[in-house]
Amino acid sequence: MMLAASRESYAAAVDALNEHAAGATPERLAATGDEVLAVADLLRREPRLRRALADASRDTDERAGLLGAVFAGKIGDDALGLLTALVRGRWSSPVELLDAVERIGAEALLAGSERADELGEVEDELFRFGGVVRGNPQLAGALSDSTAGLDRRTQLVDDLLGSKVKPVSLRLAALALRGFGGRGFDASLSRLVELAAARRDRQVAYVTTAAPLSDAEEERLAGRLSELYGRQISLKVDVDPSVVGGVRVRVGSDLYDGTVSRRLAETRKALAG
Repeated sequence: MMLAASRESYAAAVDALNEHAAGATPERLAATGDEVLAVADLLRREPRLRRALADASRDTDERAGLLGAVFAGKIGDDALGLLTALVRGRWSSPVELLDAVERIGAEALLAGSERADELGEVEDELFRFGGVVRGNPQLAGALSDSTAGLDRRTQLVDDLLGSKVKPVSLRLAALALRGFGGRGFDASLSRLVELAAARRDRQVAYVTTAAPLSDAEEERLAGRLSELYGRQISLKVDVDPSVVGGVRVRVGSDLYDGTVSRRLAETRKALAG
C-alpha cells in the first residue's frame, strides 16, 4: 500500500489520465497504456534510473527533464504526459514510483475498455481466467514457473486466450504474469479485476459456493452486500464442491464464512480439544 505522499502523487496522475480519457479513443488509450507499461518494464530493469526519477533531492523540473531526455520521441505525448505527472510527484521510495507507473499503465488500458463499453466484460474475463488457472494445478504451475521464461509463459497465455477474450484482457493477463505490483499471478489477476470494478464504481465480492447460484440468488446476495457496504457490488462466484454447502464471501479484508466445511472443521477441532 502506498504511503500518504505517494498516494497524493498518484491521485494527481489519475486525474490527468481521466481528463485525457474523456476525449480519447479506446485505441489511443490502449496504445498509451502499452507504452506506459513498456516504461515500467524498463524501470524494473534499470534501478539507477528508477532511483533518479524518484529522488526527492532533485527538483521536479530536473526529474521531468531527465524523463524527457530518456523517453521523448520514443513514446507518444500522451504516455509521456502521464509519466511526467508521476515523476513530478513525491514518492516514498523508488519502488512506489515503479508500482505507480505500472498501475497507471493498467488504468489506461482499463480506461480504453471503458470508452469502448467493454469494461464489465474485461472484468469478467480476467476473473474467469483466474478460476480456470486455480482449477488446473498443472496450468497454474506452468504459468508460475519462472525457469520457463516470461516469453514462453506469455505465449502460453496467448495460446489459451487468443481471440476468445478482449484484447485488453489479454494484455492485462500478460501483465499479471509479470507480477503486477510485485504480486503472484493469481493475486495480480484479482487486483486487476478489482481495479476494473473500481472504474465502474463497484466493489468486488468473491463468493464461494458448493453449487452454482441462481440469478435470483445472486441478485439477492448482491443487494444485501450493497446495502451493507453502501456501494454497488460486483459478484465473482467460484463453485467449489469441497465447501459441501453454504456460502463464503470475501469483500476486501472482510470474510464471511457460512460454509458447511468450515463448521465441520470447527467441530473436528472442538472434538480434538
